Amino acid sequence: MQLSEAGVLSVSLKMDKIEYHVFIKFFVKEGLMPNEIHSKFIKVYADSFPSFPTIKKWAAEFKRGCTSLEDDPREGRSKSATTPEIIEQVHDMVLDDQQMKVREIAETIVISKERVGYILHEELDMKKLCARWVLRLLTADQKRTRKVF
Repeated sequence: MQLSEAGVLSVSLKMDKIEYHVFIKFFVKEGLMPNEIHSKFIKVYADSFPSFPTIKKWAAEFKRGCTSLEDDPREGRSKSATTPEIIEQVHDMVLDDQQMKVREIAETIVISKERVGYILHEELDMKKLCARWVLRLLTADQKRTRKVF
């Protein structure tokens, strides 16, 4: 906790979205306007708080009678392609043929090229090197025994 120049005690805590929504809902029930709610967040949570457009959006939702604190489900496909089974499939394919292209992997498993790229780079920590997929960091043993072309 810190004391600001204006003598207001500010708390440097990061809250979940749900907690912000609870406070916004409470302040709306008290009759505060979005700009007043935003000012309260600035005074208390100097480091992290929702933006004014977010506060305005949620205040409008609660004024319309919305009772849920959760975001509504969004359109579009979920990231269900990044399952342990799919990751294992991609890993096996790359181990079988290190020169396999992202497009070929995506077509074989029937997922997007973006998901394949994410799995290779983020989940398996691999990168393309001289047309081969290799681990980014080699162990000392791997460096000693690797083939140099």
